[in-house]
Amino acid sequence: MFSELINNLIKETTGNGLNFFSAELWLSGTIVAMLLFRLFSLDRLVPTAFVGMIGAGLAVWYSFGQFQAIEADQSIVFFGGMLRQDLFSIYFRIFLSLFLILTIALTVLTGIPDNEDAPDFYSLLFGATIGMMLMASANNLLILFLGVEMASVPSYVMVGFLKGRKSSSEASLKYVVYGAGAAGVMLYGISLVAGVLGTGDMSLLADHLKVVSSGAAGLADPEVRTVALGVMLVMVGLAFKLSLVPFHFWCPDAFEGASAEVAGFLSVASKAGAFGLLVRFCIGLSGVPETAALMTAFGVALGAVAIVTVTFGNLAAYTQTNLKRLFAYSTIAHAGYMLMAVSAMLVMINSDQAAALSKEINYSIGGLLYYLAVYLFMNLGAFAVIALVRNYTFDEDISSFKGLMTQSPALAIGMAICIFSLIGMPPFGGFFAKLMIFASVYKAAGLHWFMYIVLAAGGLNTVFSLFYYVRILKAMFLEERPAEARKVSVPAVEGSYVLVLAAMVFLMGVLPGLANGLSSIANSAGSAVVSGK
Repeated sequence: MFSELINNLIKETTGNGLNFFSAELWLSGTIVAMLLFRLFSLDRLVPTAFVGMIGAGLAVWYSFGQFQAIEADQSIVFFGGMLRQDLFSIYFRIFLSLFLILTIALTVLTGIPDNEDAPDFYSLLFGATIGMMLMASANNLLILFLGVEMASVPSYVMVGFLKGRKSSSEASLKYVVYGAGAAGVMLYGISLVAGVLGTGDMSLLADHLKVVSSGAAGLADPEVRTVALGVMLVMVGLAFKLSLVPFHFWCPDAFEGASAEVAGFLSVASKAGAFGLLVRFCIGLSGVPETAALMTAFGVALGAVAIVTVTFGNLAAYTQTNLKRLFAYSTIAHAGYMLMAVSAMLVMINSDQAAALSKEINYSIGGLLYYLAVYLFMNLGAFAVIALVRNYTFDEDISSFKGLMTQSPALAIGMAICIFSLIGMPPFGGFFAKLMIFASVYKAAGLHWFMYIVLAAGGLNTVFSLFYYVRILKAMFLEERPAEARKVSVPAVEGSYVLVLAAMVFLMGVLPGLANGLSSIANSAGSAVVSGK
């Protein structure tokens, strides 16, 4: 029997499994190539990185075309059921591939890393991306842990990559210590869930919970209590990656100590991978009548965490003068907004009206994916401006942005567009992203009263965020640049990079075709992850 299992695994691996894993293979091959080039002192790092990323992107795009041609909600498991291929995982692979290309382009423009450190830096960057792709494709609790750790360990090193800076080394050490603790807690939670339910397959968790519980899955049952404890411990690890309160404490220090390029990467990519994994994990526990009450309560609890996270992130940003630290708290707040979509999804998918609400459930996941797509451009654009201004002023405080409009209009206008979108003002993409999430929360509020509180908190915090973002706009457009301040005169290519990102933020808000097309793909991806359970 064992030999038959091995033969089947080898057959699957050499067949479609490798096709589905092609993007990760491209990235892995690129890492090996860059390390070999360094071994032989060949200067081919940046071209190799771009070739590897473009190859990975084309491989994912080919998979997207295949699934579109067959059936939008098709879902295939491979590698012994460890990974799942569907439009949901393909969406995240395309997202991460595009974001990695843009991040590499930014590092080339800013000169971080230098030629000596580039092989190590890009290898870590690619390795973290592979982990995030695994997180979005995970179909087993083992891959859940493996993906989180593969994304986390390179991130620890990248945060401390600025050698000789005490703040960078301190931030990296804090990140490692907190990350190791969260990983241990999460691994213990995985052992409890898998041990009690007898499976690591996330798509079977709800069915097995129904079997081990007597009737409805309530906390009076000791097995259910153990599983509930395990789920909460797993959530500790995911909340750490998402920087949700109260597991956010690493984020401001890590962002301030890291370079702006690394902070921009972590603020978007790690959130994307962790939200993809969170959605799969929550759906795996849902959809069975016996677990409906328990999972609805879990969804409401996530809504409460979202309220606290959004409120804390926005209030803590008020007193910040360092821009990276300010945007770290902004990242915390936006993670809370996106968590509202997951909360709404859980409330709807575990209600007795779930079948009639299938479109609304898909729309809630689609809203999350659309928010991530807009967040990619607006947050990366903001960190790109911080990195470019830093290269000229050697400062990352708000004071370094005073009078920026008079010296570099491209950077000032690009930053303004990104900030307006982060606030959620029309007609920018961030407005429609928040609108989609708030619409999902409003629909879920018809099923549970607490979601009205979540909706109100989201709306109020959108207003709160206006005040600390306006401080940056005031410095750029209304304040005069000090006579002793260093001049910011960026080349056309650097200004064009920022304006391209800002243009995407603007076009995702004003072009109905682009917005509708992207939201349609996001909704199809949501349908795929729900139906593939």
